Amino acid sequence: MSSKTKIIVITGAESTGKTTLTKALANHFCIPFIPEIAREYVEKLNRKYRYTDVEIIAKNQIRQLNELKKLNIPYIFVDTWLLNTKVWFEEVFGKTPPWLTTTILETKIDLFLLCDIDLPWVYDPVRENGGEQRKILHYKYMENIKQFNFKFEIVSGKDELRFKNALKILKMLK
Repeated sequence: MSSKTKIIVITGAESTGKTTLTKALANHFCIPFIPEIAREYVEKLNRKYRYTDVEIIAKNQIRQLNELKKLNIPYIFVDTWLLNTKVWFEEVFGKTPPWLTTTILETKIDLFLLCDIDLPWVYDPVRENGGEQRKILHYKYMENIKQFNFKFEIVSGKDELRFKNALKILKMLK
């Protein structure tokens, strides 16, 4: 990883445009990105996910970030990351693996783009947290980002406006 490479995590509650924004930013800069690992993993299960499954997802998030760090690119865009996974562990299982907090603390993230909940929640079979729970999770993600002292900006706006707002934020990142 070049010392100039910035790691940007796109995070937020369900159905807030994280994947769309991550892809748009990566396409804009013509670079690879880390897709949402949890969705693909859970969709392939023929059962309800378990604690061990979420651990596998977290380890895959770490592995993929470490792989992209080897490239000399201006940004690494990550569609969700370990903070989301930490909250997922806490909400569903009431506990987190002991190594997770240490890994979060040891990873240099330059910026979190926290997607605002100004987009409507859209059902799909993997999503579990619409309505009031979506708002609660939005604030939990924000509080976790603050607790770990990561820099963050809230990105709002629909469609192209959300993308343009994210680009403005990135221009301010030095």
